Amino acid sequence: QAADAGTTLCGKAEDKEWIPVTKLGRLIKFLEEIYLFSLHIKESQMIDFFLGTFLKAEVLKIMPVQKQMHAGQWTRFKAFVTIGDYNGHIGLGVKCSKEVTTAIRGAIILAKLSIVPIGKPHTAPCKVTGRCGSVLVRLIPAPRGTGIVSAPVLKKLLMLAGIDDCNTSAKACTVTLGNFAMTTFDVISNPYSYLTPDLWKDTVFTKSPYQ
Repeated sequence: QAADAGTTLCGKAEDKEWIPVTKLGRLIKFLEEIYLFSLHIKESQMIDFFLGTFLKAEVLKIMPVQKQMHAGQWTRFKAFVTIGDYNGHIGLGVKCSKEVTTAIRGAIILAKLSIVPIGKPHTAPCKVTGRCGSVLVRLIPAPRGTGIVSAPVLKKLLMLAGIDDCNTSAKACTVTLGNFAMTTFDVISNPYSYLTPDLWKDTVFTKSPYQ
């Protein structure tokens, strides 16, 4: 049976001091530098260090998956977890494991590694579309006070990302929550790949943390 979804705090739960194990972790000073140079995050503790207790993790779904082996069926649990700070950062993680707690813990780590910034708009910067499998999701900007007009799963991710007003359109088999969640994350993170005109400004180019 699939377990009930829930919300868990995700931040500095332990008082351990973070000791970086990668070169990026030792050199980075601000989280924005990672996204400015499009660097790959390899330590989940790096996200905890910069965003801390602002992060919240939402378990979207836990479902059993089976694989036929010579000795019989091998059952594992697949967890879909999204993470965000309600202020312009969103991530999604998917993990399979023999135990539910291990799957959730692994999905949270993967969600931290995949976290992306979306800025601080109250709505989507433009009409944007994302696809995963057969599911197609479209975000349409909305004026202030409109609220989020969407399905419950889509609304959870938009709220975690910090979007307050947005019209949405979803097509195909949205009952498949895994594809629906991954499509939503794809469509939310798509604007990260370009700069809108309101962000056009004189940029002082600095060296990458690796240089």
